Amino acid sequence: MTDSYLYSAARTPFGRFSGALAHVRPDDLAAQVISGTLARTPGLEPAEIGDVIWGNANGAGEDNRNVGRMAVLLAGLPTSVPATTVNRLCGSSLDAALIASRAIESGDADIVLTGGVESMTRAPWVLPKPERAFLPGDVTAVSTTLGWRLINERMPKEWTVSLGEANEQLADRFAISRERQDEFAVRSHRLADDAWNAGFYDDLIVPVTDRDGTALRRDEGIRPGSTTEKLAKLKPAFRTDGVITAGNASPLSDGASAVLLGSGSAAARIGIDPVARIAGRGVSAVDPQMFGYAPVAAADRALKRAGISWADVAAVELNEAFAVQALACVDAWDIDPAIVNAKGGAIALGHPLGASGGRLLGTLSRRLQESERRWGVAAICIGVGQALAVVLENVTGSSR
Repeated sequence: MTDSYLYSAARTPFGRFSGALAHVRPDDLAAQVISGTLARTPGLEPAEIGDVIWGNANGAGEDNRNVGRMAVLLAGLPTSVPATTVNRLCGSSLDAALIASRAIESGDADIVLTGGVESMTRAPWVLPKPERAFLPGDVTAVSTTLGWRLINERMPKEWTVSLGEANEQLADRFAISRERQDEFAVRSHRLADDAWNAGFYDDLIVPVTDRDGTALRRDEGIRPGSTTEKLAKLKPAFRTDGVITAGNASPLSDGASAVLLGSGSAAARIGIDPVARIAGRGVSAVDPQMFGYAPVAAADRALKRAGISWADVAAVELNEAFAVQALACVDAWDIDPAIVNAKGGAIALGHPLGASGGRLLGTLSRRLQESERRWGVAAICIGVGQALAVVLENVTGSSR
């Protein structure tokens, strides 16, 4: 067995639903981030890439089932470079990195490009296919943008509530107030804006040019003027007396991310030194409606496998699907909230489902480099009751 390392990470800016990236197909988004990531390692011959493992939560439309392979071809890589697409919903690109790290550690591959993409704007409507032709009644088109679709009637009703209602239940269970959620959301926007203004994201971003020739260079959803007073005026989105609003939940988004992984011996061929080691992995599952709380066990398992504890961790990147679920996880871990999403989170940056895990890894590795601290955790909740987590060990500079 050998170790697996993160060498480079990049992502597109994340666009708002029907925003600046609305005219860019998901396969083109993925191809652009692949090209942009490989441009950062000009010494790497693309033919040296042993596999491409790509995340995508939809696959029903222009994603074309195996968007990873489509993106490799569109990016102009040699046709000899294979690619597959994995779907673990919101955790798809983090799952892609975990699968790649296992392949590297077992010796099945030496260099693997991972990542993910989602265009929630361009996700199609689907129709159930009739069992016989020419049905006499109407047929309803179902959106594939987010959440359950064409639900199997055998599924218990409590499992198939909307994502918002599931998190309303989480707020009830842990008594997390609307005020705390709004405060958390305001913090996300403020920290994201501060990080962008300070140049933190500059080297992590691959600008995307749409068909009109306009380049998006910054995450589109950040609202630096957000205040708790403004968010308090928003109406609950899922219950008339609820606590979850459009302001304290992540928005529908478009975007792509990429992470280049390799063995230690691959550094000479990649042409740069690694920046972080994949030190621990964790996966967990709970009742589907409790999916927001699933990262608690996933991160604890990843830490145990890395041989460290929360006391060693200097940076946490936790996907903010909803403010309430992020707060529930932070409370359960009993960690300093200041180390969580210090450069903003998904509430401000956006959450293009298949791309978010790659964003977490890229941001976490950069935070560890910047702080010269040793250990960090990336974790993400996943619809239908799952979660993934990764422990990174900084291998650059004088990490402590």
